[in-house]
Amino acid sequence: MRKRLHVPLCSPSFRGAAAMTARDAVRASPFYKAEHEAFRDSLRRFVAKEIEPFASQWDEAGEFPRELYKKAASVGYMGLGYPEAYGGTEGDRFMRIIAMQEIARAGCGGVGAGLFSHTIGAPPILHRGSEEMRARVLPQILSGEKICALAITEPSGGSDVANLRTTARREGEHFVVNGSKTFITSGMRADFITLAVRTGGPGASGVSLLLIEGQPEGLQRTPLKKMGWWCSDTATLYFENVRVPASNLIGREGEGFKAIMLNFNDERLHGAAGAISAARVCLEEATAYAQQRVTFGKPISQHQVIRHKLVDMAMRVEASQAMLELLTWRLENGENPVAEICMLKNQATTTLAFCASEGVQIFGGAGFLRGAKVERIYREVKVNAIGGGTEEIMKDLASRQMGL
Repeated sequence: MRKRLHVPLCSPSFRGAAAMTARDAVRASPFYKAEHEAFRDSLRRFVAKEIEPFASQWDEAGEFPRELYKKAASVGYMGLGYPEAYGGTEGDRFMRIIAMQEIARAGCGGVGAGLFSHTIGAPPILHRGSEEMRARVLPQILSGEKICALAITEPSGGSDVANLRTTARREGEHFVVNGSKTFITSGMRADFITLAVRTGGPGASGVSLLLIEGQPEGLQRTPLKKMGWWCSDTATLYFENVRVPASNLIGREGEGFKAIMLNFNDERLHGAAGAISAARVCLEEATAYAQQRVTFGKPISQHQVIRHKLVDMAMRVEASQAMLELLTWRLENGENPVAEICMLKNQATTTLAFCASEGVQIFGGAGFLRGAKVERIYREVKVNAIGGGTEEIMKDLASRQMGL
């Protein structure tokens, strides 16, 4: 039995017809029940109070406060979908995509990436870790006390997970790890790192997962400067003879690749949800600006070329949202639509790219200035099209699933 989220059934106020229209469009879906709507309202208020006012400041500073993890945990968002025994709260996939989409409304993808890095780092612990490991580690993560990261990508190859090179050699009661990982979200300040290593021969069957705790001797971390997601710490990790207790093996030796694959559907679903929400933010911001900005004696929203841009943006956002919700429903009902989820991720990221570009265009010079949501989102387009599987990999995987 999991704890239920206790949130009031009421709606916050919204500024502008554009925001109300976009909100109502999402709420018109038949997939959401009263508890989903209450959760959306609660999280929207949380984002409006705890994140949105500080988004620009945090992005410029290159980090957000660790305290935000605890604040999010205190209202049940960190443990969403995890068992109550480990500090989790009840929530289906629709709750989770609502969480991703509402966090994205702040227009600062780095916050969502960092705050929810445990959604890719902790599932292998939950599904493959020993009971001792789950009971010891998960409550610390879900309470916001500790930060969790997933370390798979290497400098030698990104999406080619089966051929990773970081090794873990067994020596008595320890594994000795050597190698490097890069583009690791929360890599600098993660307290727990779910690490993919090679313990056996070549290919997928030689891959295992280890839990790295704290700052063991031989682990070095280097921060990376990025085009976007400035406030999300991203790092390259170097392992030189790092000794890890054998009891920190997650699951069985040689079964790490399978454990990684288990979470790919949800990771891509969550990524698509965030991208679609960011695209909707661009639409809302551009609509509101177009209604206020006056040229040639009238608001630019009264120029046909601008209206058509807004319609084109809305068309892509609504189609992507409908695809997201249908595939979420199919996953909730036991299906495994891998090809469609790959196509959804690409649909979401190309929609984001279009809406971010058009949003900045509608803002004109104001969209080129730091501080505007559309400018920040524009810088974040490419990371969405690369992380969780590039657009090219998604097309290739989808085609193979389709038997092409």
